[in-house]
Amino acid sequence: MSRSRMLAMAAASAISICLPNLASAQGEVNVYTYREQKLIQPLLDAFTKDTGIKVNVVSASSGLEQRIKTEGANSPADVLLTVDIGRLEDAVQGGITQPIKSDVIEKVVPAQYRDPEGHWVGVSMRARVIYASKDRVKQDAITYEELADPKWKGKICIRSGQHIYNNALIAAMIVKHGEAKTEEWLKGLKANLAQKPSGGDREQARDVAAGKCDIGIGNTYYWALMTQNPKQKEWADATKVILPTFAGGGTHVNVSGVVLAKNAPNKANALKLIEWLTGDTAQHMYADQNYEYPVKAGIKTNDIIAGYGKLNPDPMPLAKIAEKKKAAANLVDKVGFDN
Repeated sequence: MSRSRMLAMAAASAISICLPNLASAQGEVNVYTYREQKLIQPLLDAFTKDTGIKVNVVSASSGLEQRIKTEGANSPADVLLTVDIGRLEDAVQGGITQPIKSDVIEKVVPAQYRDPEGHWVGVSMRARVIYASKDRVKQDAITYEELADPKWKGKICIRSGQHIYNNALIAAMIVKHGEAKTEEWLKGLKANLAQKPSGGDREQARDVAAGKCDIGIGNTYYWALMTQNPKQKEWADATKVILPTFAGGGTHVNVSGVVLAKNAPNKANALKLIEWLTGDTAQHMYADQNYEYPVKAGIKTNDIIAGYGKLNPDPMPLAKIAEKKKAAANLVDKVGFDN
C-alpha cells in the first residue's frame, strides 16, 4: 500500500472518531437542533410513535451550522431545527442545505413561510408583540411605527436591538419603509426607551410589572409561558398583550423552522419528519405545548394565545426580511441603539 493511501485512510479514520456515533441506518433520522430539547422531545417521541422511525438528537446553543459544514460529506445531520428567519437563512448561506421537494409541504405551508427555492420551511409561527401595563396603557391597538411617537418617551423596554427577534422586526421595517425612514424610526424608538436594552423577552414584562416602563416588546409564546410559571405569573397578570400592526398592514410574524441537510444520510426519513411536523398531530402540539401559532390552516390556536385577539399576519414574505437582516444590524449600530 502506498504511503499516500495510508495517510488518506488514517485521516478518514480520525474524522470518523470525531463525529458523533449517528451512522446512517434504516428507520433512523438524525436531528441537529437549537431548540430546547424539552420543547421538541415530545414532538420527536410522537413522530417515532407514529412512524417507527428512531430520532437521534444533537442539541447545542450555537455553532451547529459550522459543525455541519466542517463534517462535510460525512455529516450525520439529516435536518436542522431552529428558530427565526435569520438563523434559517444563515444555514442556507453556509451552504449546508438542499431543497425540500414535497407536494405536502407546498400544500400545507403558505409560500410566505417557505424559502422560494425550498431550502427552509416554517413549521410554526410566533408574533412580535407588545406587553402593555394593564393599569397605565389604555390603548388596545398600537402600530409598530407608533413606538417612535414621543408620547412613549421613557416608557418602552426592549432587549438588545441586535437580538435575532428584534433584528427581524427592524428588517421588516426596512422592507416596509426603506432604510432612511427605518433609521429615523429606530432613533425615535431609542429616544423612548426607559432603560438600556437588556435581558430577554420575559424580563420586559417583569419590568413593566415593576413600573419601570409601560410597554415591553416580546414574542407571543413567552407571555403564555409566564402564566404557567408561579414565579412569573404576576408579570403576566400585570400586563396585557397587544398585537401591533404595521401602518396599513398586519402583525410581524416569524417562524420556527427546519432545513434539510445537504448531505443527509437518511434523506427519505428526513422528508417524512419535515412533512410530519406540518401535519395535524405536530401542529396541535406546537399550539398547545409550545404556545406557537400553527402554520397549517384549520388547526386550533391555544386558548391563551387566542385570547390576545385575532392574529392578522402581515403578508410580507420572510425571505424578504432575511435579505435585510444585515442592513438592520448596521442600523442598530449606527444609531447606537444598545448604548
